[in-house]
Amino acid sequence: MVEVCSILRKADAPTGAVVDTLGPLEPAERELALALDGYGAVLGEVAESLEPHRLAGYLYDLVRAYISFYDSCPVIAADEPIRSNRIALCQLTGRTLELGLGRLGIAAPQRM
Repeated sequence: MVEVCSILRKADAPTGAVVDTLGPLEPAERELALALDGYGAVLGEVAESLEPHRLAGYLYDLVRAYISFYDSCPVIAADEPIRSNRIALCQLTGRTLELGLGRLGIAAPQRM
């Protein structure tokens, strides 16, 4: 969460950006987008099974996908429209982590 917030502060991007999944994506971008897409399904499973550890496992996998994305895909230095798309992925990752951790009763730090 801290790395996501750091990138977003440096990018000084408007909130509410939209991820374009129709354009060419690096493998790490695709993996992150697919991980983000699974959030609703995991919430449904958790609500049905009453097993919150599934949400914790999902968030762990999401962080791993984000780290892979962060390591292989420059965000700030990328050219447009790739930069905007990657910023949108960062924003969505940050919101998803914040919401998921909040559901588990864990505060998501913005800075270290």
